[in-house]
Amino acid sequence: QVQLVESGGGLVQAGGSLRLSCSASGRTFSGYTMGWFRQAPGKEREYVAAVNRRRGDTDYADTVKGRFAIFVDNGQNTVYLDMTRLKPEDTAVYYCASTSEWGPWIINSFKYDHWGRGTQVTVSS
Repeated sequence: QVQLVESGGGLVQAGGSLRLSCSASGRTFSGYTMGWFRQAPGKEREYVAAVNRRRGDTDYADTVKGRFAIFVDNGQNTVYLDMTRLKPEDTAVYYCASTSEWGPWIINSFKYDHWGRGTQVTVSS
């Protein structure tokens, strides 16, 4: 069973920065793509970013492009999301997920097999 555990969330002022971490463990962890999604109260879960663990390719939602950076430490089975120039609209629960696929469809949450429980990010104005 693959387990994903997020950490690093918290309260930050607008314009500030946070780093989220997602540690993966399990007997046969082989997630090809690691992604971050977020869900604000009353809204649908939305795609944030993804990284191809083997090639290092990355992809970002337009809403975070240029402000967030995703990268992976394969030796530690950990994926990070560096968030800078945070805005109040970035407030959400952030979830880490993994999938064995890579392609344009990685923006869809249903393509992911395993999920963490989420970490709260709150950006005050």
